[in-house]
Amino acid sequence: MNIHIIGGGNLGVAIALGFAHFTKGNQITVTRRNVASIKHLEAKGIIVSYDNTLNIQQADLILLTIKPYQMDAVLNEILPYISNKMIASAVSGVSMETLEQKTNAAHSIVRIMPNIAAQFAESATCISFSEKNKVAGEKVVELFNHLGTAIVIEEKLMDAATVLGACGTAYALRYIRAAMQAGIEIGFDAPTALAIASQTVKGAAKMALDEKVHPEQLIDRVTTPQGCTIVGLNEMEHQGFSSALIRGIKTSLQKIKE
Repeated sequence: MNIHIIGGGNLGVAIALGFAHFTKGNQITVTRRNVASIKHLEAKGIIVSYDNTLNIQQADLILLTIKPYQMDAVLNEILPYISNKMIASAVSGVSMETLEQKTNAAHSIVRIMPNIAAQFAESATCISFSEKNKVAGEKVVELFNHLGTAIVIEEKLMDAATVLGACGTAYALRYIRAAMQAGIEIGFDAPTALAIASQTVKGAAKMALDEKVHPEQLIDRVTTPQGCTIVGLNEMEHQGFSSALIRGIKTSLQKIKE
């Protein structure tokens, strides 16, 4: 496919690198006004430009990874050059209905919410599309399944998906950082503590994804009567571990809806 990504920030670059590395035969174009900051992508065979319309007429899929306030300016720039395109929007807070109105219902609109782990084919990408755009939606799902998992959700949950799947990357990394710091305190050097904490999280996630059971069932396999795991878990709960995480996620969602 010819994939045209408008918005060469962290997310757009991560998606471009994921497609370049984990899928074959795609022509990928990434645009950003400050094109110098994404010049390194050229070494991966990715075309970069400050011009949002470069190669856009040949694009099979246009990905919007821009800020909400940039939407109108970008659409005004590109719409005269395109017709009957698949447009996948990762723009927070902009509904499919709004995007269809802004594009005069002349294109197939899909909403997506990947995360920056797309670069390593480990994104949890949430995707929404209407019945009339089902063909385009299924193509986008197939494409993003190469970059991790692609989960179809109702559009009303897209803001929640942004928090759980995209912001969630930062939350998981904050746990790893804390575990690393604790590892240093109990005797490991920083690189070793980071390696252990990171691999442990990766292993736990792999278990949850493969076995598809409630996390408590997996936790039970690690805890033993009067063991060190259960006392550690109980102390974390006494200190508000789960409630703090839940409150953080809900606070992030409130911010999106403001």
